[in-house]
Amino acid sequence: MDKECHYALVSQQLDKFTAKFQRQLLEQSNSYCAIFEQSLDDYPESFHPLLQNLRYQYDQANWRQSVESIEQRAENCMARIIPITSSDYPDSLRQIVGAPCLLYLRGNIENLHLPQIAIVGSRRMTRGGADNARTWSQYLADGGFVITSGLAHGVDGAAHCGALDAGGKTIAVMATGIDAVYPRAHLKLAEQIIDQGGTLITEFEPATKPLATHFPSRNRIISGLSLGVLVVEAALKSGSLITARYAVEQDREVFAIPGSIHNPQSRGCHQLIKQGAHLVEKAQDIVEQLAAALGGLALNTSPSLMQTMPVSAVHKKLDADELKLLSQLGFEPRDMDSLIKDGSFSVAELSRLLVALEIKDLVESRNGIYQRMR
Repeated sequence: MDKECHYALVSQQLDKFTAKFQRQLLEQSNSYCAIFEQSLDDYPESFHPLLQNLRYQYDQANWRQSVESIEQRAENCMARIIPITSSDYPDSLRQIVGAPCLLYLRGNIENLHLPQIAIVGSRRMTRGGADNARTWSQYLADGGFVITSGLAHGVDGAAHCGALDAGGKTIAVMATGIDAVYPRAHLKLAEQIIDQGGTLITEFEPATKPLATHFPSRNRIISGLSLGVLVVEAALKSGSLITARYAVEQDREVFAIPGSIHNPQSRGCHQLIKQGAHLVEKAQDIVEQLAAALGGLALNTSPSLMQTMPVSAVHKKLDADELKLLSQLGFEPRDMDSLIKDGSFSVAELSRLLVALEIKDLVESRNGIYQRMR
């Protein structure tokens, strides 16, 4: 474990060194190493008593047993520990109010930096809700989005399964420790997510149990990681509405699927729509709404219009990176790994460009294989 991660772990164990205080101090120091090692002369004098207290606590080493236990538990389940100061920490999450100081992760770390759509909803979903969660997740995952949800019963589980069915990637944000999957009925699903290139993450220390207060905290991470949040079904008093509220506060898009006025599980979605959420009737509605965030695509450019334009005219609407990737693709099927090996784009850039080209009907994706269409 590197020094930055070590100091970050220790910081969570120090008396009165709250997450809020840590974020404020990191604005001055930029790293946990600096908090404990940099000369006090480099800080405003008003910070000296605070820093001296933290360093005194560090030297006392009352944190040692807790930190060693966390490190051992993380190692036992092959989890990584990512401080907010790390380049591995997702930028989208770092920017939210109350961003977690540490993330624990199992699986593919690259997914954190790819375009994500959160799909959430009722634990007591209807059959129609289950079908929507699964099929919309399949469509969006097949189009290159990572599907992010909370590993709960109901819509969350269906969304994860839909992404896996499409051969796509999914992120499960946990309200427990990284080594304590909840609900236990989703233990097999959690392992399947990892086996198929997905990711489990949490802000909670290993062995942390599923306390009620942890779920709203988890929900802010689900929305914070994502470009937008789709609520499939939700009662009026639902954790999904908390996720939607966080999304609004974090300047994310909120989408809701309408349902029968007689279905209690649709009332939360109807309330969101009244409050300004996007009413969506097909998954393509979400893609079109998020197009601007996926490479500057004009929202009024529909796939049908792109299909009727001459190829030369279509290509004139592409930016330099899109043209470069289209040239690299050729007309032979390629998978993501072979495209990454070309070295022209990072994983995040490649994913964004592929989604943008798919929206313009220039690239087709099936089960993780990409092929140029025009």
